[in-house]
Amino acid sequence: MTRWLKQTRWTVIGIVLASLVTDVRALDPNRLPSQYVREQWATESSFPGGAVNGIAQTADGYLWIGTDRGLIRFDGFNFRPISFTSITTAVNTAILQLLTDARGRLWIRPEGAYLVSQKNGEFESIRYGLYAITAMSKDNHDGVLVSDIEQGTFRFKADDVQKLGPASPPVISLAETAEGKIWIGTLGDGLFLLTGGQLTKVSTGLSDRKINCLLPIAEELWVGTDTGLYRGNGKGFRRVKLPPFLGSVQVLSILRDRDSNIWVGTTRGLLRINENGISFSEESELRGDGGINVLFEDREGNLWIGGARGLGRIRDSTFVTYSSVDDPHFEHGGPTYVDQEGRTWFAPAQGGLYVLQNGRAQPVAAIPARDVVYSISGRADEVWVGRQRGGLTRLRFRNGSIAGQTYTKANGLAQNSAYAVYESRDGSVWAGMLNGGVSKFKDGRFTTYTATNGLASNTVSSILETRDGAMWFATPSGLSSFSNGQWRTYTTVEGLPSLDVNCLFEDSFGTLWSGTSAGVAFFASNRFQIPHELPDVLRKQIVGMAEDKSGRFWIATSDHVLRVPRDKLLSGVVQGTDVREYGQADGLESTGGVKRSRSVVSDSAGRIWFSLSRGLSVVNPSQITDNSAPALPHIEAVFADGSPVDFRQPFRISTKQQKTTFRFVALSLANSERVRYRYRLDGFDHGWSDPVASREATYTNLGAASYRFRLIACNSDGLWDASEAAVRFEVEPTVWQTWWFRTSSAALILLLVWCVYLYRLHQLAKEFNIRLEERVGERTRVARELHDTLLQSFHGLLLRFQAATNLLPERPADARKTLESAIDQAAQAITEGRDAVQGLRSSTVVASDFALTINTLGQELASGETNPNATEFRVEVEGTPRNLHPILRDEVYRIAAEAMRNSFKHAQAQRIEVEIRYDERQLRLRVRDDGKGIDAKHLDGDGYAGHYGLRGMRERAELMGGKLAVWSELDSGTEVELSIPASRAYETSPARRRSRLAEMFSGKDTDMKS
Repeated sequence: MTRWLKQTRWTVIGIVLASLVTDVRALDPNRLPSQYVREQWATESSFPGGAVNGIAQTADGYLWIGTDRGLIRFDGFNFRPISFTSITTAVNTAILQLLTDARGRLWIRPEGAYLVSQKNGEFESIRYGLYAITAMSKDNHDGVLVSDIEQGTFRFKADDVQKLGPASPPVISLAETAEGKIWIGTLGDGLFLLTGGQLTKVSTGLSDRKINCLLPIAEELWVGTDTGLYRGNGKGFRRVKLPPFLGSVQVLSILRDRDSNIWVGTTRGLLRINENGISFSEESELRGDGGINVLFEDREGNLWIGGARGLGRIRDSTFVTYSSVDDPHFEHGGPTYVDQEGRTWFAPAQGGLYVLQNGRAQPVAAIPARDVVYSISGRADEVWVGRQRGGLTRLRFRNGSIAGQTYTKANGLAQNSAYAVYESRDGSVWAGMLNGGVSKFKDGRFTTYTATNGLASNTVSSILETRDGAMWFATPSGLSSFSNGQWRTYTTVEGLPSLDVNCLFEDSFGTLWSGTSAGVAFFASNRFQIPHELPDVLRKQIVGMAEDKSGRFWIATSDHVLRVPRDKLLSGVVQGTDVREYGQADGLESTGGVKRSRSVVSDSAGRIWFSLSRGLSVVNPSQITDNSAPALPHIEAVFADGSPVDFRQPFRISTKQQKTTFRFVALSLANSERVRYRYRLDGFDHGWSDPVASREATYTNLGAASYRFRLIACNSDGLWDASEAAVRFEVEPTVWQTWWFRTSSAALILLLVWCVYLYRLHQLAKEFNIRLEERVGERTRVARELHDTLLQSFHGLLLRFQAATNLLPERPADARKTLESAIDQAAQAITEGRDAVQGLRSSTVVASDFALTINTLGQELASGETNPNATEFRVEVEGTPRNLHPILRDEVYRIAAEAMRNSFKHAQAQRIEVEIRYDERQLRLRVRDDGKGIDAKHLDGDGYAGHYGLRGMRERAELMGGKLAVWSELDSGTEVELSIPASRAYETSPARRRSRLAEMFSGKDTDMKS
């Protein structure tokens, strides 16, 4: 594809045509042909077709192109060959004609003398008994006219077929006028009029026998033949005078656009005919050795040209640019000024001064061609020019010519380099110097002000007078105002975004604006304000500003041309969507502003003029409407993990397909690159996406649910439309995402929770029973001990006291001895009672240190009367001490206490040891002594008869889930060992925290490291 703003050789001939009525604006007839924006696709580049024979556009916005290589559909970006092989036998069947009827139905005349239509995306062959179709055309009744070489002429309307006339010589063109006349052009028999079912030959003024194309306009008919162009009616025709160098050119196509331009395609090029004359373009790249076969105007007013070598497009643009193609003086821009008569004055950067009027630029002789003009200003009928070396020049129109008078340093001007010029309302002329301050010219004399007087800098880049009469001077060191004889300077301290001020502008409400090297600011409340939220493009160097009649600012930066609403800037918040940026696609030859005083100006007609680095451009904001044709969004393809999906109906994709991609386009053929898109996926996104240029959206790892992908778009003018394209689909759930699986899982979880709850109740009940049984067992033991000790001792005392009472009258001496013995027995009973009470003590004395509790008990026993042998006692601890389960702790303590009391009381030992071992898998407690030991026959049973200590220890161990072992031999000491699993003994078991598998790996790692 090749884009160009210039056109090949155009020749303008002043043949004025009358009776051309202007309707809806399409291609501006007042522009030079080179000022249209043009684009072409040649066969040898990106265009897949050959010669273009037909062009049409369906209601969905797609452009259809019939070529000698087949049917092609264009979406503004891509050309897609369309096959209807279900109807035809050849894939690349040549297409001879295309059109769409009033219902948006596409009609195709392929090679082979039959007819095909496309409706709702499906192609069907239309025969109706016709066998040799040679031409077709739109009629004036929302139908299609068709000519068959054997059957005659027919009208197709909806599903009805109406025969209009008999067979005729081979027909190659058809047309129906507004009054219902049907004209038939033949291959070699001339022009015929079909009325009342009869054919009448019309030859008055029309000598050519081959009628290539017909164009009805009201009651008039334009006729294209092999020898030229004709126009007329049923009474006769006359030749349209074309440029002489064309001679008797072969006319192949004719079109009248919505702006009343008549476009004529020939074998020599393209003609435009309107009330301003005739323009011609060779179009050699499109036609090659052939011609312009077909012309078509789309819904947006673009003109499409089909030639022998490819496809071209001509369209209007926002800007009209006077470029170096038209005149080399426009190559590099400088200052510009529009006077009250509508004349545009511009000074190229290379030197000289020119006046542009009626599309023609003429040099001003008073300014030398090589003298660079820095600034242009004026009022009424005079223009003031600041020059690089020639000082200050005043120009006046007199008797059709321009007279000039120059003032230099010799006349009192500060210096001869006048960079900025401004004429104030009182007639004073201010000239800002390149480095000499500012000179005021009034009443024939100059007054100069410099930095010494209060000017911010002696270099003045722009001058402006505001409504209050104050004069403002932009300099590289800040902004100075001069009012009532007083100077004041504003810098960044007073709010300027930069000291380097390039341009000044007062809007329609009297607000002063300054463009600096770091953005824009406005004057309010005696200081400058910077909008606090701006796109980056408005924080660059501003070189020119102007306002249109709708309150929109037009701004030139060092590399951008922008349009921004005034109220948005004043509000302090400007979003990216508020800024409209213009480029080459809008008719600009460049987007770089020039740093000159008054490089952006508005004229009395409301137009805005931009002097840019290349070309002089003008825009008419009143022609920028908000009702341009909307972009029509389409979803063109859907892919799941790269595989295409049929999305014409709601579809389903698997959760295993992790990437879903949507490809789309919005049809706005005028400038497809400027179309922007917003999309959202209902069920996933919370809002619309930001505007994007990309035509693809991808979503990954979508969960099982129903979704709806929606797309909207804005056209090249930035207008969003409410119409949207949408596609529904569903991501299939995996087994674990189905409702029945989730329901079953929830039920199972509830069941598990219930089982855990029951298990916990069982544990609590079991612990309660263990505690209850322990309490009952404890009471039983206490009862046994009381029976074995205190009760028996007190019973013996009673017997002795009774004996002493019996002996007292007769044998007082024996009674005395009996009483003394009873006293000793009572003391022994007290000791036994104390020992029994000591056995009831709880280990909760030191709940957190089990070893300390055992050691305390051992020390008490060692110091009491139960230790007559001064036995040595010691406690040993192995492993890391752990907190024991509160219930089991007391039971372990009681077993240890029973074993220790037995050792101290009965073993007659010299040494007693208690060993406490905290293992990962169990708690082990050993009590051993070196005393007299226990007879083996008592170990196998429940101990000595009438004693319950050994039996009680075993019962306690069994209730705790532990094991109690006793080893003893006579005269070899005794050892009692209690072992309890860690899961029962400790409050938090390491075995619970570490799985067996983890320990295996841990062990393996240890082995490897070693």
